[in-house]
This record gives sequence, structure tokens and C-alpha cells, in this order.
Amino acid sequence: MNPDFIVRSTSCVYIGSARELLPALVGDRRVVVITDANIDRLYGDMLPYEKIMVGRGESMKTLQTVEQIVRRLIALGADRKTFLLAVGGGIVTDVAGLVASIYMRGLSFGFISTTLLGQVDASVGGKNGVNIDGYKNMVGCFTQPEFVICDPQTLTSLPPREFRAGLAEIVKASIIGDSAMFERLERSSFEELRSDTELLAAAVRSAVRVKAEIVERDERESGDRRLLNLGHTLAHAVEKSSREMNHGEAVALGTALICDAAVKMGLLDSAVRDRVVRLLIRLGFVLASPVPMAKLLKEVGKDKKSEGAQIHLIVPREIGRCEVHTLAKEQLGEWF
Repeated sequence: MNPDFIVRSTSCVYIGSARELLPALVGDRRVVVITDANIDRLYGDMLPYEKIMVGRGESMKTLQTVEQIVRRLIALGADRKTFLLAVGGGIVTDVAGLVASIYMRGLSFGFISTTLLGQVDASVGGKNGVNIDGYKNMVGCFTQPEFVICDPQTLTSLPPREFRAGLAEIVKASIIGDSAMFERLERSSFEELRSDTELLAAAVRSAVRVKAEIVERDERESGDRRLLNLGHTLAHAVEKSSREMNHGEAVALGTALICDAAVKMGLLDSAVRDRVVRLLIRLGFVLASPVPMAKLLKEVGKDKKSEGAQIHLIVPREIGRCEVHTLAKEQLGEWF
């Protein structure tokens, strides 16, 4: 049973049926599942293990949730040989990965990612974390899961808005490192991506490949991994300032804004920006900010990716190639 990708020589990513893959991957180890009630309702029959149920939504991505799970693990008598299995979207895997990294100084863990956003971004790469006072992932760590299963069948139950959120990360990944996939997306509609399992699997595979190759070069975001933050600096500011957009919607907006800024700074051809904007609009994204730019720029300065008086902006130069631009925070107004 060969993985589709191996990240940092330790984390195996499989794109396929969770029902078929899971038994062999966990073996006869004691497994504790961390999931939510909705996922348990849909897929609980393939998870014959002890379970810890968590809430849903960004509001549960907190240290309080981490503490609640740890207390539950203690009550269950979980030890260092216990395997933690997170089943759900990016919020569940982020929280469970952090718990696994700190409980008894570290347990083996794996993910079954059940959302498109989780499969192409959150579950792959070893980032685990929770929010503090609305600031994204301010407490976290880099620890690789033993495995990640991206099961295309779990995506059929996603509401359209949640599915669309994942498409933003696929578009982002194609801009970073897969011009052929970007062109394929340009020829595809939202409905085709929803219904064509072969097309969707190819898109997931492309996004995971882009991320896996970058994380292989730079696990802890000291260099190339920063490229994966295309659109995210402004997206996190949007999420902090407004509740109108989910993460994928904010990433789409942030990507459009940075493309426009790159044109303004003479770094990107306007025709390339127009291609990105057309694709995002055709996939159903709204590219008008719900808050004024001045407010967004204030929040950008507090982002965890800033370093002292500097901020790193990921700037597309063409489809399939991006660069990291480091500038003083006071220069942000010149870009936007």
C-alpha cells in the first residue's frame, strides 16, 4: 500500500477510500478518535473506536478545547502507545494535531480529512494550532501526522459554500506551482468540479503535490514555505475583522487583492491578474472586501507571520511562480 505522497520522509498522504485504507494503517493499536457529531453521524460506522466529540466551527479552535480533550484522554487512560485519529475538517485536525503533539509529550496521530479545504491545505504539512482572541493559529507547533487520508467520497456531503471554500486553496496552489492545473480550472465550472470525481481528484492531487514539495524543502516556514501563504496575510485580516467570510472566501479575496497590488507595483502583468480574478468570480467568489482596507492593514501588522517591523507578502509573478517580498509594515499602504 504505497502512499501518493510522503512529506518530510515521515508523513504519508493517501488519496483514496478511508474505509479500505484505515484498518491497515492503524493496525491493532489502541485508537482514540477526535471528531464532531456530524462526521460521526456520516462516517461513524467505519470508526469502531473510542471517541472524543468536539464542537463545530472556528469558535471551538481554542486552548479551552485542547484542555477539554486532554482531560478526556486522561479519563480514558490514554497512554503513550495510544494512537489519536482526527476525522473531520481543518479545524478538527488542527486541534487534534496540537493535542497529540503535547499530550504526554507526544502521541502518534493521523488524519482522515473530510473537507476539500482540509484535504488540500490544513491536514497536510504538519502545522497544528489554535486561535487566541480571534488571531489565527497563534498557539501551535510543527508536528507531522503519521498519515493523512484524503477520501474524495467524503466531499460529496459538503454544502456548496464549504466545497467552494476548498476551491480557493486549489486555485492558490495552482498559482504557486501548477500552471497546467490553473489552465484546467479555467476550462472547468463549479458544477463540473462538484460532479466530476476524476477532475476533482486531479485538482486535490495537484494541490497536495504543490504543498508537499514545498514542505519537503522547508518544514518550518523559514523560506519557501512562506509561498503557501499566498493570499493569506490579507485573508486572516478579513477573518479577524469580519464574520461575513469563511476562510476560503477570505483567501480568494486576499489572492485577488495581492494580484492587484502586484500589478500596481509593476511585478505582475495585468492580463495575469485578470485571469485570476475571472476564475475566482466564475467559481462563485465575491471579491469585494466586507471591511475597509485601512482596517485590514491594521490587522495585517498583528499577523503571526510578521517579524518585528517587517511583513512577508507572497506576490505572484506569473501563473505557476510566486516570490516572497519582505517590506516594512509602514510600506503596506503603498501596495494597497
